[in-house]
Amino acid sequence: MKIIFSLLACLFLIQTNMNAQTKEEKEVLAVVESLRQAMMSKDRATLEKIAAEELTYGHSAGLIENKASFVENIASGKFGFVKIEYPDVTVKIVGPNAMVRHKITGDTTNDGKPATVNIGVLLVFQKQKGEWKMIARQAFKL
Repeated sequence: MKIIFSLLACLFLIQTNMNAQTKEEKEVLAVVESLRQAMMSKDRATLEKIAAEELTYGHSAGLIENKASFVENIASGKFGFVKIEYPDVTVKIVGPNAMVRHKITGDTTNDGKPATVNIGVLLVFQKQKGEWKMIARQAFKL
């Protein structure tokens, strides 16, 4: 009986947290998921749509990219994302901006060489003409 009560309490807390998200937070989370899917599938059109013209994209190893190099390096497969997950996602809306923090875990390739990834990321989105655009990304080693 205690186990059933504990499970029901957990489900209630999870549902309460999900319901606590604002409409804008849900929109941002949907864009973050689209970004994750586009990175794995090398979807140039979606990457172009999500990235703002002003994008600055920082890798955990120190490489800094703009929109053009970010899109090209993923769409061409230079940086490949075979399977990635985004655990521990948090979203904070501040005016026309959204700050998203999460981890990235999974399997990647770097110039065709297999690798695993376990890093932290800060994404910054800005609402531009009604759409959330990624204006900044910085990854860091955990």
